[in-house]
Amino acid sequence: MKKLLISLFFLAPALALAQTPEFRITIKDHRFTPAEVRVPANKKIKLIVANEDSTSEEFESHPLNREKVIPGKSKAQIFIGPLKPGRYPFVGEFHEATAKGVIVAE
Repeated sequence: MKKLLISLFFLAPALALAQTPEFRITIKDHRFTPAEVRVPANKKIKLIVANEDSTSEEFESHPLNREKVIPGKSKAQIFIGPLKPGRYPFVGEFHEATAKGVIVAE
């Protein structure tokens, strides 16, 4: 019984992450695609950002309290939430004129 409880203690976080919904965004030509991502409100999510450009980009969002530099030709995972219903803008700090997007929690 003790071994079972210990196993469950270590397995619970892995199961929680496995159930975390994933959403994908691509950076290409200094733009986010899709520029609008709809996610469930009141639930933690995993955002996978793939940078297809050869240069780095920084995913930045003050409303989400997140900053993450993503080197060129690489991916990053960003956990956010749970979010209240609403709109949460983000930008690519290195190319703010073109790299813009929003996460919509509903």
